Amino acid sequence: MATSTIQVRMDSLLKKETEEALKSMGLSMSTAIHLFCRQVVNQGRIPFDIVAAPNLPNAETRKVLDDALAGKNLSRSFSTVDEMWEDLNA
Repeated sequence: MATSTIQVRMDSLLKKETEEALKSMGLSMSTAIHLFCRQVVNQGRIPFDIVAAPNLPNAETRKVLDDALAGKNLSRSFSTVDEMWEDLNA
């Protein structure tokens, strides 16, 4: 069977996240796209429901969350509320 090459442009972060998810399933991007196309042909439709994405954190929020979990870029800690207010009002 002759094969063809296709090219797809997508956001770099989406590509990385997709590859990671597929790897955890034991699939490559190429295999997943082949499976998708086979199901389009077999079913005569998009083989899944298209729904709005849940409210996931965007890239900026994800970075802030990752930094917080790693203890990066945090404000200093305070022993008392008065100490905090003193610092805020300085």
